[in-house]
Amino acid sequence: MVRLGFSIELNYQVADAGCDFIFNIHAAQTRQQNVLGETLGISQILQPDLYTDPVSHNRYLKFRAAPGPLTVSYGATVEIHHHQEQPENLGEIGVLQLPGQVLAYLYPSRYCQSDRLHRLAVKEFGHLRQGYSRVQAIRDWVNQRVTFTSNSSTGYTTAVDTLIDESGVCRDFAHLMIALCRAVNIPARFVSGIDYGADPSLGPTDFHAYVEVYVGHRWYMFDPSGTAIPMGFVRFATGRDAADAAFATMFGGVSSSAPLIRIEALPDAQGNLVLPQHVSDALSTSGTED
Repeated sequence: MVRLGFSIELNYQVADAGCDFIFNIHAAQTRQQNVLGETLGISQILQPDLYTDPVSHNRYLKFRAAPGPLTVSYGATVEIHHHQEQPENLGEIGVLQLPGQVLAYLYPSRYCQSDRLHRLAVKEFGHLRQGYSRVQAIRDWVNQRVTFTSNSSTGYTTAVDTLIDESGVCRDFAHLMIALCRAVNIPARFVSGIDYGADPSLGPTDFHAYVEVYVGHRWYMFDPSGTAIPMGFVRFATGRDAADAAFATMFGGVSSSAPLIRIEALPDAQGNLVLPQHVSDALSTSGTED
């Protein structure tokens, strides 16, 4: 079990017409990730609306902000009880045996054009033994092919763009890996959150995107960017790609500054401090039905 505490501060300047906001910054409450306590602060006087999706566990915060400055702050303490499994025990699941809620993650999506990458995926990975090891090979291929480069992509960059440019940030690595997995009929989804243990040379702590792949009847985590420690990931939202799991979506005129994010490992109730570390086991923070 890992206990992590974090805080997020988001600062905006809202235009004269006002702006509608939808946020995905609340830590997800799942079978493996327990939210022990949390706080929410909004600088304007307004009535926020909170909604939790019963299937994805995504927690949405939405409201309309008035013109002027706006600060949204959120903090939480979470305990993460990772499900761990030996990789060799995890096989791929045939399409007809997949649960209904997993099927959506087989199809192409806005940023993950798996249909356009089918020929490449079959050439590179079609001959490999099916199972966790094939997914790991896809992860390693993306990690070795693409160079992490800050500010090298935009909100329009797709998996195909990343393949061509061979550079990107964590969400671009995630999109490419997802597209390649789906191209060989392996369900894969996008996960947004934050992480403990990222390389300080990459800059201040920021939101992080990673991948979950459905093998062995459970969603398992992969970090194709290789910039963080999967055991230190805090889940916020999941979706087909970044369009489904953006930390903030604005409907109106607004400008913003860089998020201010802090995260630390905390002792558990018995005073034991467990630091996230790299492990060889497959890791999951989802239940078998999540």
